[in-house]
Amino acid sequence: MSRSSSQWERYELADAYWFQEGPGVRQWQFQNQGIKLLNVANITTSGTIDLDKTDRYLSVEEVESKYKHFLVDEGDLVIASSGISFDADGFLRTRGAFVQKEHLPLCMNTSTIRFKSKENFSDLRFLKYWLDSAEFRLQISRFVTGSAQLNFGPSHLKETSISLPPLPEQQRIATILDRADRLRRTRRYAAQLSETFLQAVFVRMFGDVVKNEMQWDVAPFEDVCQISTEMVDPRVEPYCNYLHIGGDNIESVTGNLSELHTAKQDKLISTNFLFEPNHILFSKIRPKLRKVAYPRTRGLCSADIYPISIITENLNVFFFLYFLRSREFTQIVEKLAESRTNIPKVNREELAEQNIPLPPLALQEKFARIVQQFERLRAQQREAERQAEHLFQTLLHRAFGGEG
Repeated sequence: MSRSSSQWERYELADAYWFQEGPGVRQWQFQNQGIKLLNVANITTSGTIDLDKTDRYLSVEEVESKYKHFLVDEGDLVIASSGISFDADGFLRTRGAFVQKEHLPLCMNTSTIRFKSKENFSDLRFLKYWLDSAEFRLQISRFVTGSAQLNFGPSHLKETSISLPPLPEQQRIATILDRADRLRRTRRYAAQLSETFLQAVFVRMFGDVVKNEMQWDVAPFEDVCQISTEMVDPRVEPYCNYLHIGGDNIESVTGNLSELHTAKQDKLISTNFLFEPNHILFSKIRPKLRKVAYPRTRGLCSADIYPISIITENLNVFFFLYFLRSREFTQIVEKLAESRTNIPKVNREELAEQNIPLPPLALQEKFARIVQQFERLRAQQREAERQAEHLFQTLLHRAFGGEG
């Protein structure tokens, strides 16, 4: 990247790219079929469009009569201008994706904005990466409105400027970032595939554990496990320095932990459950029921989580962990949560009544060894993913951060 971005020409964003916000479609206009509406939820954080995330349509007749000029074209760049958030660095980050042929026909909805490049002047791929740059994020963070629901609009974009090199340089930079982006996506995809491996091994070894197809011995939950009730004040030593884990810190299915802080950093003021290294953390609130973690450390967890310990020698912790994460068990507890008239959660009494399968301990331990071996492989995958992300962010900074 031979020329510093500080030497590029600066333009109003509206002079460099054409953009348009979607119409304010009302709920009463939604149909079950017709032409799909693009909602902010359809634009994923991974930079793709997932139309399965919503089920909203407009009738063909209404689009033809009122909204035809809001139909997107293949190759358009669409972004979310609502339902977005500030990153850890304190600046706003939006989500963007390119429209593919298979997405069409597709009509924009409120809080979505589409962009087109200006011929022989600007490049859309360059813009997509620029939206992740400090130059854009610093500007749009000053304009964003709302408290519970952050948003911005075309009026804010019209007050935004962009540093733009000549078109060939835009294309060259975008090509370099494309390669780095493909690498990090490949690393992410490999990690996603690996996450399903252990669930598949679990099913192969133990079958449908809820239907108990292999006729294992079973025992009531309360006979083999117990839920901790010990609560402590997170404002006092040593608990204020313990890690605090809530449902949002646990990834679904994988149980990976992220964005962890101490109780002091999270400014906790009410009592929280104390968990020990032998505890499994089970999120009891729907829709977080498939969030099950095994931190193997001491810490505090929110009241939305049950710290569970095993009280029998006939149950291996890794087998039990994947039993709780299994799709079959999740479906059972989801039905229990749905039956609640107030907060959709699973209470202790309902959980205590569930039957836990007890395959031969030797078979459980064989599965545990597979889990432990695979965890070492996943650690290597996560490091490769981290390195790919670091490479991408470094190149992004070099492209838009003023370095030559």
